[in-house]
Amino acid sequence: MLSDPIKQESFMNWSMKSWSELTTDELYELLALRAEVFVVEQTCPFQDLDGLDRRDGVLHLLGREGDHLAAYARIMAPGIGDGSGAAIGRVVTSPTSRGGGLGHRLLAQAVRECEARWPAHSIWLGAQAHLQGFYGQHGFVAEGEGYLEDDIPHMGMRREPA
Repeated sequence: MLSDPIKQESFMNWSMKSWSELTTDELYELLALRAEVFVVEQTCPFQDLDGLDRRDGVLHLLGREGDHLAAYARIMAPGIGDGSGAAIGRVVTSPTSRGGGLGHRLLAQAVRECEARWPAHSIWLGAQAHLQGFYGQHGFVAEGEGYLEDDIPHMGMRREPA
């Protein structure tokens, strides 16, 4: 007999899309998920729509469990989110899909997508300071000084190319 199905690793359907490839429903879902977690759950009002989502070289990684958007990350080509490397941002999992390692699966998929597109480049991300250990498990190393972003302590982290 199966244990709690929510906690089991479920099949994840990953897709990468540019702004123009997103459907209006997908755009609504990803913006709703980002608002649910970053603004409501983390009680951090901030300007999520920062102009990067629509730029050339920015891709949207969507992770679906059935018809539910369970995970999302924004992938940026070298020179957009970081001066020298690719960048990963807006890493988020749905509260209803947590507890089974989805965050690790999302980050691993985001890294694979960056490495497939820009293998000679490092990958940078701005990690919430309390998540440095999580990102460290995926080969990211803290660099520079910590900083405040939207009143939340952050640390720049980089993963060098394989």
